[in-house]
Amino acid sequence: QAQVVESGGGLVQAGGSLRVSCAASGRILSTYAMGWFRQAPGKEREFVAQITWRRSITAYADSVKGRFTISGDNAKNTVDLQMNSLKPEDTAVYYCAAMTTKRGYDYWGQGTQVTVSS
Repeated sequence: QAQVVESGGGLVQAGGSLRVSCAASGRILSTYAMGWFRQAPGKEREFVAQITWRRSITAYADSVKGRFTISGDNAKNTVDLQMNSLKPEDTAVYYCAAMTTKRGYDYWGQGTQVTVSS
């Protein structure tokens, strides 16, 4: 059975920092990339950040560039998202996703809530 499990998240004041972590396991033996998405109430799920293991290429949504940092361990299929200078508009459920081939994300976690108070 394939599993993608997030941890971390919680409540933080605006301007603060938070770290969310994710591990892919089970039938997920290797990943091509891992990433983070988020969904705020009443909005569609949106891309936040991705790390492609080959050459450790990272990508970020414009809204989080300079504030969020994605990192991870390819051998362990784990990924972290360090979130600094958080804003109330960063409030959302954050989902981790694993991409086992170049065709796209095929495994998703259940999500972890991040709430930023003003």
